[in-house]
Amino acid sequence: MSFAPLTNDTFLRACRRQATDYTPLWLMRQAGRYLPEYKATRAQAGSFMGLATNVNYATEVTLQPLERFPLDAAILFSDILTVPDAMGLGLSFAEGEGPRFAKNVRDEASVAALAVPDMDKLRYVFDAVTSIRKALNGRVPLIGFSGSPWTLACYMVEGKGSDDYRQVKSLMYARPDLMHRILEINADSVAAYLNAQIDAGAQAVMIFDSWGGVLADGMFQQFSLAYTKRVLAQLKRTGVDGTDVPRIVFTKGGGIWLQDMNTLDCEVLGLDWTANLGKARAIVGGEVGGPGKALQGNIDPNVLFAPPEQVAAQARAVLDSFGKPHTDKTTTGPTHIFNLGHGISQFTPPEHVAALVEAVHSHSRAMRAAG
Repeated sequence: MSFAPLTNDTFLRACRRQATDYTPLWLMRQAGRYLPEYKATRAQAGSFMGLATNVNYATEVTLQPLERFPLDAAILFSDILTVPDAMGLGLSFAEGEGPRFAKNVRDEASVAALAVPDMDKLRYVFDAVTSIRKALNGRVPLIGFSGSPWTLACYMVEGKGSDDYRQVKSLMYARPDLMHRILEINADSVAAYLNAQIDAGAQAVMIFDSWGGVLADGMFQQFSLAYTKRVLAQLKRTGVDGTDVPRIVFTKGGGIWLQDMNTLDCEVLGLDWTANLGKARAIVGGEVGGPGKALQGNIDPNVLFAPPEQVAAQARAVLDSFGKPHTDKTTTGPTHIFNLGHGISQFTPPEHVAALVEAVHSHSRAMRAAG
């Protein structure tokens, strides 16, 4: 499989802690309901899963935000729950209700029945990766992704999203043996899933630990971090075009565990908006010429409801909180990838996103030029 060479590799360079001319930017959930063109394509597809399982539609919506904004990466259009769906739990999306599973996993019998799914059941995802990569034609890199083992387990045990995580935490405290079994299977499934995305053409991969932050200290390390490590240990290091594939780990609410997360075998740590980028840089960013992790984030998505000039001011504040990135092209050092602290809201005005992108690119260039 051969693809067009990259014309903009700024995002990948920042992942590798290499100096860049400006701070690259992409947005979690950038292909989504805030764009009228996305809504139109989704209406054609008939449903969310109709969109996600159709290669042409998935390709179209992945590229939509790049037609509007000069973003520095594309992210596969899919859902984190495709993996448990392939395990036979029966995923559906009701309008306005979010995802739910026909079956949940809460007892010995349902845990015993779990297995790493046949990746052929997820062929539509891998076909979409290849199709998107071809359609991008080297414009920007393509990020593949999965939910973390813990986050997938939350949905599998609860059967849907949750406010209090009562079922999953009850199982974890009452029957840690069953919880560990679910997480082992999830970790091995996620690793196989991400490796198949890498084989299909993904140039970076991201693990979304969306619900890691609901765990108590001590439990996070045991039931989330340990299994994210198990995924990372199995991932392929080289993509189809022979280059390395950076790995990003994002734990919502994980800023308090940066010291623990510094031990992860990944290149980039994502942060939500509660974390201070400068402090995070001091803990995990490393020195020029030495090892460390790139940071991704972390503006509050709700900033995008303020007028464009406020959006720009807040974007500059986030860049300033990280501080001046290193500019020595001959070595590695602390780098930053600009993003939201969580997914973009469906109610966000697209023109406010345009103001954000412009502010990030221009202010980050000015910061580097300031010497």
